[in-house]
Amino acid sequence: MRSLSYKSPWLWLSLAGFLILALSLTWQATAQTPSRNALVMNIEGAIGPATKDYLERGVRKAREQDSEVIVVELDTPGGLVDTTRDMIREMLNADIPLAMYVSPSGARAASAGTYLLYGSHVAAMAPATHLGSATPVQMGGSGFPGSADDEADDNAEGQSEGESERESEGESRSESSAMERKVMEDAVSFIRSLAERHDRNADWAEAAVREAVNLTASEALEQDVIDVIARDVSDLLAQIDGTTVVMEGGDLTLETADLAIERFDPDWRTELLSLITNPNIAYFLLIIGFYGLIFELSSPGSLFPGTIGVISLLLALFAFQMLPINYAGLALIIVGLALMVGEALMPSFGVLGAGGIVAFVLGSIMLMDAEYLAISLPLIGGVALVSGGLMLWTLTRFATLRRHPAHTGVDQLIGASAVALEDFETYGHVRLHGERWNAVSNVPIKQGDEVKVERLDGLTVYVSPP
Repeated sequence: MRSLSYKSPWLWLSLAGFLILALSLTWQATAQTPSRNALVMNIEGAIGPATKDYLERGVRKAREQDSEVIVVELDTPGGLVDTTRDMIREMLNADIPLAMYVSPSGARAASAGTYLLYGSHVAAMAPATHLGSATPVQMGGSGFPGSADDEADDNAEGQSEGESERESEGESRSESSAMERKVMEDAVSFIRSLAERHDRNADWAEAAVREAVNLTASEALEQDVIDVIARDVSDLLAQIDGTTVVMEGGDLTLETADLAIERFDPDWRTELLSLITNPNIAYFLLIIGFYGLIFELSSPGSLFPGTIGVISLLLALFAFQMLPINYAGLALIIVGLALMVGEALMPSFGVLGAGGIVAFVLGSIMLMDAEYLAISLPLIGGVALVSGGLMLWTLTRFATLRRHPAHTGVDQLIGASAVALEDFETYGHVRLHGERWNAVSNVPIKQGDEVKVERLDGLTVYVSPP
Protein backbone atom coordinates (compact mmCIF):
# COMPACT_ATOMS: atom_id res chain seq x y z
CA MET A 1 0.00 0.00 0.00
CA ARG A 2 1.46 3.38 -1.06
CA SER A 3 1.49 6.07 1.68
CA LEU A 4 0.77 9.77 1.10
CA SER A 5 3.90 11.89 0.90
CA TYR A 6 4.18 15.57 1.65
CA LYS A 7 4.32 16.11 -2.10
CA SER A 8 0.90 14.50 -2.68
CA PRO A 9 -1.69 16.99 -4.06
CA TRP A 10 -4.43 15.27 -2.05
CA LEU A 11 -2.69 16.16 1.18
CA TRP A 12 -2.52 19.83 0.30
CA LEU A 13 -6.13 19.88 -0.89
CA SER A 14 -7.26 18.31 2.39
CA LEU A 15 -5.29 20.84 4.44
CA ALA A 16 -6.72 23.73 2.39
CA GLY A 17 -10.24 22.40 2.90
CA PHE A 18 -9.78 22.16 6.68
CA LEU A 19 -8.34 25.68 6.74
CA ILE A 20 -11.29 27.12 4.76
CA LEU A 21 -13.75 25.29 7.05
CA ALA A 22 -12.05 26.68 10.17
CA LEU A 23 -12.06 30.24 8.80
CA SER A 24 -15.73 29.90 7.83
CA LEU A 25 -16.72 28.71 11.29
CA THR A 26 -14.72 31.51 12.92
CA TRP A 27 -16.36 34.14 10.69
CA GLN A 28 -19.86 32.82 11.43
CA ALA A 29 -19.17 32.82 15.16
CA THR A 30 -17.93 36.40 14.97
CA ALA A 31 -20.94 37.49 12.88
CA GLN A 32 -23.40 35.83 15.24
CA THR A 33 -21.83 37.38 18.36
CA PRO A 34 -21.32 41.09 17.56
CA SER A 35 -19.66 43.38 20.05
CA ARG A 36 -22.05 44.79 22.63
CA ASN A 37 -22.49 48.54 22.16
CA ALA A 38 -24.39 51.64 23.19
CA LEU A 39 -25.65 53.95 20.44
CA VAL A 40 -25.02 57.60 21.33
CA MET A 41 -27.09 60.33 19.62
CA ASN A 42 -27.01 64.12 19.94
CA ILE A 43 -30.03 66.45 19.99
CA GLU A 44 -29.22 70.15 20.14
CA GLY A 45 -31.53 73.10 19.54
CA ALA A 46 -35.31 73.41 19.26
CA ILE A 47 -37.35 70.22 19.01
CA GLY A 48 -38.90 70.01 15.55
CA PRO A 49 -39.76 67.58 12.74
CA ALA A 50 -36.08 67.00 11.92
CA THR A 51 -35.44 65.97 15.55
CA LYS A 52 -38.27 63.46 15.43
CA ASP A 53 -36.97 61.95 12.18
CA TYR A 54 -33.46 61.73 13.65
CA LEU A 55 -34.68 59.92 16.77
CA GLU A 56 -36.76 57.44 14.76
CA ARG A 57 -33.80 56.60 12.52
CA GLY A 58 -31.58 56.21 15.57
CA VAL A 59 -33.99 53.72 17.15
CA ARG A 60 -34.09 51.73 13.89
CA LYS A 61 -30.29 51.70 13.67
CA ALA A 62 -29.99 50.55 17.28
CA ARG A 63 -32.48 47.77 16.61
CA GLU A 64 -30.63 46.64 13.48
CA GLN A 65 -27.27 46.39 15.25
CA ASP A 66 -28.78 45.02 18.45
CA SER A 67 -27.55 47.83 20.73
CA GLU A 68 -28.00 47.39 24.45
CA VAL A 69 -29.05 50.98 25.11
CA ILE A 70 -29.52 54.32 23.33
CA VAL A 71 -28.03 57.40 24.96
CA VAL A 72 -29.33 60.76 23.72
CA GLU A 73 -27.22 63.77 24.63
CA LEU A 74 -29.77 66.58 25.03
CA ASP A 75 -29.48 70.36 25.00
CA THR A 76 -32.73 72.12 24.04
CA PRO A 77 -34.70 75.27 24.91
CA GLY A 78 -37.97 73.48 23.99
CA GLY A 79 -39.97 72.97 20.82
CA LEU A 80 -43.18 71.74 19.28
CA VAL A 81 -45.69 70.01 21.55
CA ASP A 82 -46.93 67.54 18.94
CA THR A 83 -43.40 66.58 17.90
CA THR A 84 -42.39 66.09 21.54
CA ARG A 85 -45.37 63.81 22.12
CA ASP A 86 -44.49 61.78 19.03
CA MET A 87 -40.91 61.37 20.25
CA ILE A 88 -42.07 60.27 23.70
CA ARG A 89 -44.46 57.78 22.09
CA GLU A 90 -41.51 56.39 20.11
CA MET A 91 -39.47 56.03 23.31
CA LEU A 92 -42.25 54.38 25.31
CA ASN A 93 -42.90 51.78 22.62
CA ALA A 94 -39.24 51.10 21.78
CA ASP A 95 -37.82 47.66 22.56
CA ILE A 96 -34.43 49.22 23.43
CA PRO A 97 -34.10 51.41 26.56
CA LEU A 98 -33.38 55.11 25.97
CA ALA A 99 -31.38 57.28 28.33
CA MET A 100 -31.86 61.03 28.01
CA TYR A 101 -28.65 62.70 29.13
CA VAL A 102 -28.58 66.51 29.51
CA SER A 103 -25.06 67.23 28.36
CA PRO A 104 -22.50 68.84 28.20
CA SER A 105 -22.10 71.06 31.24
CA GLY A 106 -24.03 74.27 30.68
CA ALA A 107 -26.75 72.51 28.68
CA ARG A 108 -30.44 72.61 29.55
CA ALA A 109 -33.59 70.59 29.10
CA ALA A 110 -36.18 73.34 29.19
CA SER A 111 -39.85 73.09 28.23
CA ALA A 112 -40.13 70.15 25.81
CA GLY A 113 -36.78 68.85 27.09
CA THR A 114 -38.30 68.29 30.52
CA TYR A 115 -41.03 66.12 29.01
CA LEU A 116 -38.40 64.12 27.10
CA LEU A 117 -36.47 63.52 30.33
CA TYR A 118 -39.59 62.32 32.12
CA GLY A 119 -40.53 60.07 29.19
CA SER A 120 -37.14 58.37 28.94
CA HIS A 121 -36.27 55.06 30.60
CA VAL A 122 -33.22 56.65 32.23
CA ALA A 123 -33.02 60.38 33.05
CA ALA A 124 -29.51 61.70 33.53
CA MET A 125 -27.77 65.07 33.69
CA ALA A 126 -24.22 66.33 33.59
CA PRO A 127 -22.98 68.69 36.33
CA ALA A 128 -23.87 72.39 35.85
CA THR A 129 -27.00 71.68 33.78
CA HIS A 130 -30.64 72.42 34.53
CA LEU A 131 -34.21 71.55 33.51
CA GLY A 132 -37.73 72.91 33.96
CA SER A 133 -39.95 75.74 32.65
CA ALA A 134 -42.35 73.20 31.17
CA THR A 135 -45.36 75.53 30.94
CA PRO A 136 -47.00 75.31 27.49
CA VAL A 137 -46.67 78.66 25.70
CA GLN A 138 -48.97 79.88 22.93
CA MET A 139 -47.13 82.21 20.59
CA GLY A 140 -48.81 85.29 19.23
CA GLY A 141 -49.76 87.07 22.43
CA SER A 142 -52.01 84.75 24.44
CA GLY A 143 -50.42 83.39 27.59
CA PHE A 144 -51.56 81.73 30.76
CA PRO A 145 -53.24 83.54 33.64
CA GLY A 146 -50.91 85.84 35.54
CA SER A 147 -50.63 86.68 39.22
CA ALA A 148 -53.41 87.91 41.45
CA ASP A 149 -52.04 91.45 41.14
CA ASP A 150 -52.41 91.29 37.39
CA GLU A 151 -56.00 90.12 37.75
CA ALA A 152 -56.72 92.95 40.20
CA ASP A 153 -55.29 95.49 37.78
CA ASP A 154 -57.47 94.06 35.03
CA ASN A 155 -60.55 94.33 37.25
CA ALA A 156 -59.73 97.92 38.19
CA GLU A 157 -59.30 98.86 34.56
CA GLY A 158 -62.56 97.14 33.67
CA GLN A 159 -64.51 99.14 36.25
CA SER A 160 -63.56 102.37 34.52
CA GLU A 161 -65.08 101.30 31.20
CA GLY A 162 -68.63 100.95 29.99
CA GLU A 163 -70.88 98.05 30.98
CA SER A 164 -71.05 96.60 27.48
CA GLU A 165 -67.25 96.65 27.14
CA ARG A 166 -66.88 94.91 30.50
CA GLU A 167 -69.27 92.19 29.47
CA SER A 168 -67.50 91.73 26.12
CA GLU A 169 -64.07 91.61 27.73
CA GLY A 170 -65.35 89.25 30.41
CA GLU A 171 -66.66 86.82 27.84
CA SER A 172 -63.39 87.01 25.89
CA ARG A 173 -61.35 86.43 29.05
CA SER A 174 -63.60 83.56 30.03
CA GLU A 175 -63.17 81.83 26.68
CA SER A 176 -59.42 82.42 26.72
CA SER A 177 -59.13 81.16 30.30
CA ALA A 178 -61.12 78.04 29.46
CA MET A 179 -58.82 77.21 26.57
CA GLU A 180 -55.73 77.91 28.70
CA ARG A 181 -57.04 75.64 31.45
CA LYS A 182 -57.60 72.84 28.93
CA VAL A 183 -54.06 73.14 27.59
CA MET A 184 -52.63 73.38 31.11
CA GLU A 185 -54.52 70.40 32.53
CA ASP A 186 -53.68 68.28 29.50
CA ALA A 187 -49.97 69.05 29.91
CA VAL A 188 -50.11 68.32 33.65
CA SER A 189 -51.83 64.99 33.13
CA PHE A 190 -49.34 64.03 30.46
CA ILE A 191 -46.21 64.74 32.47
CA ARG A 192 -47.65 63.16 35.64
CA SER A 193 -48.43 59.97 33.74
CA LEU A 194 -44.81 59.87 32.53
CA ALA A 195 -43.54 60.46 36.08
CA GLU A 196 -45.71 57.66 37.49
CA ARG A 197 -44.61 55.22 34.80
CA HIS A 198 -40.92 55.70 35.62
CA ASP A 199 -41.38 56.35 39.37
CA ARG A 200 -40.16 59.95 39.32
CA ASN A 201 -41.29 63.03 41.23
CA ALA A 202 -44.74 63.78 39.81
CA ASP A 203 -45.43 66.73 42.13
CA TRP A 204 -42.38 68.66 40.94
CA ALA A 205 -43.28 67.80 37.32
CA GLU A 206 -46.68 69.41 37.85
CA ALA A 207 -45.04 72.46 39.40
CA ALA A 208 -42.72 72.73 36.39
CA VAL A 209 -45.80 72.90 34.17
CA ARG A 210 -47.98 75.17 36.30
CA GLU A 211 -45.31 77.50 37.72
CA ALA A 212 -42.42 77.11 35.24
CA VAL A 213 -39.96 76.23 38.04
CA ASN A 214 -36.42 74.99 37.36
CA LEU A 215 -33.91 72.66 39.00
CA THR A 216 -30.17 72.23 38.80
CA ALA A 217 -28.73 68.76 38.27
CA SER A 218 -27.95 68.21 41.97
CA GLU A 219 -31.40 69.45 43.03
CA ALA A 220 -33.06 67.24 40.42
CA LEU A 221 -31.22 64.18 41.79
CA GLU A 222 -32.18 65.02 45.39
CA GLN A 223 -35.86 65.39 44.47
CA ASP A 224 -36.01 62.13 42.44
CA VAL A 225 -36.55 63.97 39.17
CA ILE A 226 -33.59 62.27 37.49
CA ASP A 227 -31.78 58.98 38.13
CA VAL A 228 -28.11 59.83 37.61
CA ILE A 229 -25.58 62.66 37.48
CA ALA A 230 -22.73 61.60 35.19
CA ARG A 231 -19.57 63.34 33.99
CA ASP A 232 -19.70 61.74 30.53
CA VAL A 233 -21.27 58.86 28.60
CA SER A 234 -18.83 56.27 29.95
CA ASP A 235 -19.59 57.34 33.53
CA LEU A 236 -23.32 57.19 32.76
CA LEU A 237 -23.10 53.64 31.39
CA ALA A 238 -21.10 52.52 34.41
CA GLN A 239 -23.61 53.99 36.88
CA ILE A 240 -26.78 52.60 35.28
CA ASP A 241 -25.39 49.06 34.98
CA GLY A 242 -27.80 46.77 36.84
CA THR A 243 -30.60 49.36 36.92
CA THR A 244 -34.12 48.03 36.30
CA VAL A 245 -36.24 50.11 33.88
CA VAL A 246 -39.87 49.88 32.80
CA MET A 247 -40.28 48.79 29.17
CA GLU A 248 -43.47 48.25 27.18
CA GLY A 249 -43.10 44.48 27.62
CA GLY A 250 -42.16 44.58 31.30
CA ASP A 251 -39.20 45.33 33.54
CA LEU A 252 -35.68 45.09 32.11
CA THR A 253 -32.35 45.04 33.95
CA LEU A 254 -29.67 47.00 32.12
CA GLU A 255 -26.27 45.47 31.43
CA THR A 256 -24.25 48.47 30.35
CA ALA A 257 -20.82 47.80 31.86
CA ASP A 258 -17.96 47.80 29.34
CA LEU A 259 -20.20 48.61 26.37
CA ALA A 260 -18.54 49.90 23.21
CA ILE A 261 -19.70 53.42 22.35
CA GLU A 262 -20.91 53.98 18.80
CA ARG A 263 -21.93 57.49 17.83
CA PHE A 264 -24.80 58.28 15.47
CA ASP A 265 -24.55 62.04 14.97
CA PRO A 266 -27.01 64.05 12.81
CA ASP A 267 -26.15 63.53 9.13
CA TRP A 268 -26.82 65.60 6.00
CA ARG A 269 -30.45 64.42 5.91
CA THR A 270 -31.12 65.73 9.40
CA GLU A 271 -29.31 68.99 8.67
CA LEU A 272 -31.24 69.47 5.40
CA LEU A 273 -34.56 68.69 7.07
CA SER A 274 -33.73 71.12 9.88
CA LEU A 275 -32.95 73.81 7.32
CA ILE A 276 -36.10 73.27 5.24
CA THR A 277 -38.42 73.09 8.25
CA ASN A 278 -37.06 76.33 9.65
CA PRO A 279 -40.15 78.60 9.44
CA ASN A 280 -38.18 81.50 7.95
CA ILE A 281 -36.63 79.28 5.26
CA ALA A 282 -39.96 77.59 4.43
CA TYR A 283 -41.64 81.00 4.22
CA PHE A 284 -38.91 82.36 1.94
CA LEU A 285 -39.15 79.27 -0.30
CA LEU A 286 -42.90 79.88 -0.63
CA ILE A 287 -42.31 83.47 -1.79
CA ILE A 288 -39.60 82.43 -4.26
CA GLY A 289 -41.80 79.64 -5.62
CA PHE A 290 -44.77 81.93 -6.15
CA TYR A 291 -42.84 84.68 -7.90
CA GLY A 292 -40.88 82.15 -9.94
CA LEU A 293 -44.10 80.73 -11.38
CA ILE A 294 -45.48 84.24 -12.01
CA PHE A 295 -42.36 85.27 -13.95
CA GLU A 296 -42.46 82.03 -15.95
CA LEU A 297 -46.13 82.50 -16.87
CA SER A 298 -45.55 86.13 -17.84
CA SER A 299 -42.57 85.18 -20.04
CA PRO A 300 -43.19 81.62 -21.28
CA GLY A 301 -40.09 79.77 -22.34
CA SER A 302 -37.70 81.33 -19.84
CA LEU A 303 -37.51 77.96 -17.98
CA PHE A 304 -35.11 79.19 -15.28
CA PRO A 305 -37.70 81.10 -13.14
CA GLY A 306 -40.23 78.31 -13.57
CA THR A 307 -37.76 75.58 -12.59
CA ILE A 308 -36.58 77.43 -9.50
CA GLY A 309 -40.17 78.31 -8.65
CA VAL A 310 -41.49 74.74 -8.86
CA ILE A 311 -38.62 73.32 -6.78
CA SER A 312 -38.95 76.05 -4.14
CA LEU A 313 -42.73 75.69 -3.95
CA LEU A 314 -42.54 71.91 -3.53
CA LEU A 315 -39.93 72.25 -0.77
CA ALA A 316 -42.10 74.87 0.97
CA LEU A 317 -45.18 72.66 0.80
CA PHE A 318 -43.17 69.71 2.14
CA ALA A 319 -42.02 71.84 5.08
CA PHE A 320 -45.50 73.22 5.77
CA GLN A 321 -47.05 69.76 5.98
CA MET A 322 -44.58 69.01 8.80
CA LEU A 323 -45.02 72.33 10.61
CA PRO A 324 -48.03 73.53 12.64
CA ILE A 325 -49.24 76.18 10.21
CA ASN A 326 -52.43 78.20 10.24
CA TYR A 327 -54.18 77.55 6.91
CA ALA A 328 -56.10 80.82 7.16
CA GLY A 329 -52.76 82.61 7.31
CA LEU A 330 -51.47 80.64 4.32
CA ALA A 331 -54.60 81.53 2.35
CA LEU A 332 -54.15 85.23 3.21
CA ILE A 333 -50.53 85.12 1.99
CA ILE A 334 -51.57 83.58 -1.34
CA VAL A 335 -54.42 86.07 -1.76
CA GLY A 336 -52.10 88.97 -0.90
CA LEU A 337 -49.49 87.88 -3.45
CA ALA A 338 -52.19 87.38 -6.08
CA LEU A 339 -53.57 90.89 -5.46
CA MET A 340 -50.11 92.44 -5.75
CA VAL A 341 -49.51 90.59 -9.02
CA GLY A 342 -52.95 91.72 -10.19
CA GLU A 343 -52.00 95.32 -9.45
CA ALA A 344 -48.91 94.91 -11.63
CA LEU A 345 -50.85 93.36 -14.52
CA MET A 346 -53.88 95.66 -14.47
CA PRO A 347 -53.25 98.79 -12.41
CA SER A 348 -56.12 99.86 -10.20
CA PHE A 349 -54.52 103.04 -8.78
CA GLY A 350 -53.15 101.08 -5.81
CA VAL A 351 -56.40 99.51 -4.55
CA LEU A 352 -55.40 95.91 -5.33
CA GLY A 353 -51.81 96.51 -4.29
CA ALA A 354 -52.64 98.03 -0.90
CA GLY A 355 -55.13 95.27 -0.17
CA GLY A 356 -52.54 92.69 -1.23
CA ILE A 357 -49.88 94.07 1.11
CA VAL A 358 -52.30 94.13 4.06
CA ALA A 359 -53.45 90.56 3.41
CA PHE A 360 -49.86 89.42 2.91
CA VAL A 361 -48.59 90.90 6.18
CA LEU A 362 -51.54 89.63 8.22
CA GLY A 363 -51.25 86.16 6.73
CA SER A 364 -47.50 86.05 7.38
CA ILE A 365 -48.01 86.94 11.05
CA MET A 366 -50.78 84.35 11.43
CA LEU A 367 -48.95 81.59 9.51
CA MET A 368 -47.01 80.12 12.43
CA ASP A 369 -48.42 79.90 15.94
CA ALA A 370 -46.02 77.67 17.84
CA GLU A 371 -43.36 78.10 20.48
CA TYR A 372 -39.85 78.58 19.02
CA LEU A 373 -41.23 78.32 15.49
CA ALA A 374 -42.38 81.75 14.39
CA ILE A 375 -41.53 83.74 11.29
CA SER A 376 -39.20 86.67 11.86
CA LEU A 377 -41.07 89.98 11.78
CA PRO A 378 -38.15 91.76 10.03
CA LEU A 379 -38.32 89.11 7.29
CA ILE A 380 -42.05 89.70 6.87
CA GLY A 381 -41.52 93.45 6.75
CA GLY A 382 -38.64 93.11 4.28
CA VAL A 383 -40.61 90.93 1.87
CA ALA A 384 -43.60 93.28 2.13
CA LEU A 385 -41.40 96.29 1.39
CA VAL A 386 -39.79 94.58 -1.61
CA SER A 387 -43.19 93.56 -2.96
CA GLY A 388 -44.54 97.06 -2.41
CA GLY A 389 -41.49 98.55 -4.13
CA LEU A 390 -41.96 96.29 -7.16
CA MET A 391 -45.62 97.24 -7.30
CA LEU A 392 -44.79 100.97 -7.09
CA TRP A 393 -42.16 100.61 -9.83
CA THR A 394 -44.72 98.85 -12.03
CA LEU A 395 -47.28 101.60 -11.52
CA THR A 396 -44.69 104.28 -12.31
CA ARG A 397 -43.62 102.38 -15.39
CA PHE A 398 -47.19 102.11 -16.64
CA ALA A 399 -47.76 105.85 -16.10
CA THR A 400 -44.60 106.66 -18.07
CA LEU A 401 -45.55 104.38 -20.96
CA ARG A 402 -48.99 105.96 -21.22
CA ARG A 403 -47.39 109.34 -21.91
CA HIS A 404 -45.23 107.99 -24.73
CA PRO A 405 -46.54 107.83 -28.29
CA ALA A 406 -47.51 104.43 -29.64
CA HIS A 407 -44.83 102.53 -31.52
CA THR A 408 -46.96 99.77 -33.06
CA GLY A 409 -50.40 99.24 -34.60
CA VAL A 410 -52.76 101.77 -36.20
CA ASP A 411 -51.86 104.51 -33.72
CA GLN A 412 -48.29 104.41 -34.95
CA LEU A 413 -49.36 105.43 -38.50
CA ILE A 414 -51.28 108.54 -37.43
CA GLY A 415 -48.98 111.49 -37.95
CA ALA A 416 -46.40 109.45 -39.86
CA SER A 417 -44.73 110.77 -43.02
CA ALA A 418 -45.37 109.22 -46.47
CA VAL A 419 -44.09 109.91 -50.02
CA ALA A 420 -46.41 110.37 -53.04
CA LEU A 421 -45.77 107.77 -55.77
CA GLU A 422 -47.57 109.78 -58.49
CA ASP A 423 -49.35 113.03 -59.20
CA PHE A 424 -53.00 113.06 -58.02
CA GLU A 425 -55.63 115.54 -57.00
CA THR A 426 -57.94 113.33 -54.95
CA TYR A 427 -57.06 109.64 -55.21
CA GLY A 428 -53.57 108.20 -55.63
CA HIS A 429 -50.88 106.11 -53.95
CA VAL A 430 -48.19 106.79 -51.36
CA ARG A 431 -45.29 104.82 -49.86
CA LEU A 432 -45.73 104.47 -46.10
CA HIS A 433 -43.15 102.55 -44.03
CA GLY A 434 -41.91 100.85 -47.19
CA GLU A 435 -45.41 99.76 -48.26
CA ARG A 436 -47.74 100.98 -51.04
CA TRP A 437 -50.98 102.43 -49.70
CA ASN A 438 -54.13 103.92 -51.29
CA ALA A 439 -54.25 107.63 -50.51
CA VAL A 440 -56.94 110.34 -50.47
CA SER A 441 -56.13 114.05 -50.37
CA ASN A 442 -58.18 117.24 -50.38
CA VAL A 443 -55.44 119.16 -52.21
CA PRO A 444 -53.41 118.29 -55.32
CA ILE A 445 -50.28 116.22 -54.61
CA LYS A 446 -47.26 115.83 -56.88
CA GLN A 447 -45.04 112.77 -57.21
CA GLY A 448 -42.25 112.79 -54.65
CA ASP A 449 -44.03 115.17 -52.29
CA GLU A 450 -43.86 114.33 -48.58
CA VAL A 451 -47.30 114.09 -46.97
CA LYS A 452 -48.60 113.51 -43.48
CA VAL A 453 -51.10 110.78 -42.55
CA GLU A 454 -54.19 112.23 -40.89
CA ARG A 455 -56.32 109.12 -40.44
CA LEU A 456 -56.91 105.57 -41.74
CA ASP A 457 -59.92 103.87 -43.26
CA GLY A 458 -59.15 100.23 -43.88
CA LEU A 459 -56.28 100.15 -46.41
CA THR A 460 -56.70 103.79 -47.37
CA VAL A 461 -54.86 106.64 -45.72
CA TYR A 462 -56.03 110.26 -45.70
CA VAL A 463 -53.07 112.57 -46.21
CA SER A 464 -52.31 116.27 -46.32
CA PRO A 465 -49.23 118.38 -46.95
CA PRO A 466 -47.05 118.67 -43.81
